[in-house]
Amino acid sequence: MLRSVLSFFGAIFSWFVTASFFIALTLGAIFWIYSRDLPSHETLAQYTPKTISRVYSGEGRLIDEFAEERRLFVPVEEIPDLVKHAFISAEDKNFYSHPGYDVRGIVGAAWQAVASRGSSVRGASTITQQVMKNFLLSSDRSVERKVKELILASRLERTLSKEQILELYLNEIFLGQNSFGVAAASQTYFNKSLTELAPHEAAMLAAMPQAPGRYHPVSAKDRVTERRNYVLREMWQNGYIDEATYQSEAKLPLKSVQNGDYPAFRQQLPPRDYFTDEIRRQLSAQFGNEEFFGGGLTIRATVDPDLQSAAAVALREALEDYDRGTGVWRGTPETIHAEQLNDEAVWRGALWQAQVPRDIPGWHPAVVLEVGDSDARIGIEGIEEDPDGHWITAADVQWARKRGPNGRLGPRAQVAGDLLAVGDVVLVRAMTQDSDGSFIRWTLRQVPEVQGGFMAMDVNTGRVMAMQGGFSYQSSVFNRATQAQRQPGSSFKPFVYAAALDNNYTPATIVVDEPITLNTPFGLWEPKNSSGKTYGPTPLRTGIEMSRNLMTIRIAQDIGMERVAEYAERFGVYDDLKPFLANALGAQETTLFKMVAAYAMFANGGERVEPTLVDRVQDRRGRTVYRHDQRVCETCGQQALPAGQGPVIDSSNRERVMDAVTAYQLTSMLEGAVTRGSGSGVDLPVPIAGKTGTTNDAKDVWFIGYSSNIVAGCYLGYDQPRTLGRNAYGGTLCVPVFNAFMRKAVAEFGGTEFTVPPGGYWVKIDRSTGQRLSDDASGPNVVAEYFRDGTDPDWGSPLVVSGFGDGPVALPWEAGAGSGSGTAITTSTGERKVIPRQTDFGTMSSGGLY
Repeated sequence: MLRSVLSFFGAIFSWFVTASFFIALTLGAIFWIYSRDLPSHETLAQYTPKTISRVYSGEGRLIDEFAEERRLFVPVEEIPDLVKHAFISAEDKNFYSHPGYDVRGIVGAAWQAVASRGSSVRGASTITQQVMKNFLLSSDRSVERKVKELILASRLERTLSKEQILELYLNEIFLGQNSFGVAAASQTYFNKSLTELAPHEAAMLAAMPQAPGRYHPVSAKDRVTERRNYVLREMWQNGYIDEATYQSEAKLPLKSVQNGDYPAFRQQLPPRDYFTDEIRRQLSAQFGNEEFFGGGLTIRATVDPDLQSAAAVALREALEDYDRGTGVWRGTPETIHAEQLNDEAVWRGALWQAQVPRDIPGWHPAVVLEVGDSDARIGIEGIEEDPDGHWITAADVQWARKRGPNGRLGPRAQVAGDLLAVGDVVLVRAMTQDSDGSFIRWTLRQVPEVQGGFMAMDVNTGRVMAMQGGFSYQSSVFNRATQAQRQPGSSFKPFVYAAALDNNYTPATIVVDEPITLNTPFGLWEPKNSSGKTYGPTPLRTGIEMSRNLMTIRIAQDIGMERVAEYAERFGVYDDLKPFLANALGAQETTLFKMVAAYAMFANGGERVEPTLVDRVQDRRGRTVYRHDQRVCETCGQQALPAGQGPVIDSSNRERVMDAVTAYQLTSMLEGAVTRGSGSGVDLPVPIAGKTGTTNDAKDVWFIGYSSNIVAGCYLGYDQPRTLGRNAYGGTLCVPVFNAFMRKAVAEFGGTEFTVPPGGYWVKIDRSTGQRLSDDASGPNVVAEYFRDGTDPDWGSPLVVSGFGDGPVALPWEAGAGSGSGTAITTSTGERKVIPRQTDFGTMSSGGLY
């Protein structure tokens, strides 16, 4: 009997040992098969997560940030124990004791799945396993992935410490709302740092990994609260908080940024604008999208926030003034259905969804709630309802007309209903008293159809201080300062004159201002001065001061368009300027960015300066990977500088693009253009040089000007070029923008007389005739010109530039000087012919005129 019992148990034992052996062998084979070709877990020791790249102003203020995954990396030693304990309690309470996988958790999850017949399945992955899944494996639910997870988790536990594994997990985990890692999530949900979190807030973050896509604090508030309280209970049961803390924290309501309980972090930043977006465009091209959006770069921008604001305001006022002057109402394309207007909460929600710009200071989106006999009642975003209502009065619409369905303008509006209908989404601004700021009424606003760009930079360093690429970034992200290709018109003429001055011209050189007709493949081209008149032989200075087209063409013909093209390309205005005479008048398109940078080289004495929006870029470890200013500070290494002395900066390593004397001569003549010419509207307390530009039919208007330290430029025009009207000029539309900005800039940075370089001498001449005058001469026509050493003009028989078959030239001080009666032409075969003054041929666009 005993033998049979022992034999029975022996058989069972043998069967059990054999089965165990084969099970172990099978499991070993499975693990061996799946362990091959696994990714290396050792790469996690060099973990470099995608982190936010941040842009700071020159004063160190955060102004923008860019990221594909919004993550702020925090070393584990800086993560509070409260946050660690919350996540350990929620996800892996045996984290500090298991070898990478939790056998009890796996058995418990399996038993629950069997007991519920598959209706209730919970995860059993440890934090270590989740790290492996997030970093090295996929998220698919399969036995194969689970086996690989176990293998890699056990390997990782032998490679990294528990704290290092926790650091990887807490910085990588996705917590909803495009927030990766606990630091970014804390900022997203509570606008707090990790050290400021209360237990119930840490518990809410720890609740999110279970279902970050579904656990939204607004739409799933009850589910998130229930999960948060579960985490708090686990923290109490695991000994991380006491019962009293658990009870009090669990009773607190769920608060978050999304519920409106805290201000959003993004609201504390300035709205994204053209400046920071241009940084994104340039640096993502330079460093690559992956590095820019995930490299955790620290970018120090050159922007001056006060000047950027001044530039935006100045350009917006000019665009809005012009648009309002056209008297056409367009409004916005957005509407809200009438049935939504009966409930304030509903229409406010619909208004919040309306796609209208919200980056214009003082402007508010609004919806028309009611249209009366003369006025219209509106509801305004961010403004509480008034018992008497908010109204657009009849007096505020009588400036405008509305286009009908046929595209024709209707009669001028008399009452609000002539422009507005119930449900229309509009933009409004409060009108206030200038004296005390008291409210008068709400006024209608609209984004202008006309657009433009503005840019200002330091002439010595190339630091771009302000850039505005249009009326509103949120209404149009196209940056017209850097991306719009426009005809510069007469603002290009200084480059023609610079080439001439470097090729034996002087400010007193006489150029014939008489009609020109060229036979071209497109027909006869008859360029004209803006006045339609000719003025006979005229000194070079007067030609640029008064923006004479015919003189400019004669100069370009005389020195050769190839030479003009070489100068324009040397200054960076064009990559390839076609050598056509029309291009001497700015017919070929370029950008405001290039034009302003080129003018800076006039202002700094002819040295190359590259414009930049960024001073310095540092990588995630603080290493400088880009620095714009390559000049050498000769005295910065001293322990102390002598009293009253600043650092000595050596800029001798910069390339010279034009002779310093030429740069000063040109600057002096452009000062005259501001004092006496088309830029005479400039009104500033420091010396200013500059040039306007107005293209054919006034499709683009420009002004670029500079002081001794700042250059700024503006252009206005429709995105689809069409005329701005008969009275549109650079001097009337762009000069006011320049004035408004530069008043702020001059108040902050000042300005001096332009530096006179060595290598020349002074001579007084008559600016109308070019004749030399005595050193004590004075009067409105007397100007002191700076001549290059070694150039001593023959004042009795000066250099005269004519060409185009002109006959003998009578000098300005000789009898008979003036406009001739005939017109000589050069044909395409080189022959010279005379045609009558009146001709019935067509004309070809000549680009810039004024």
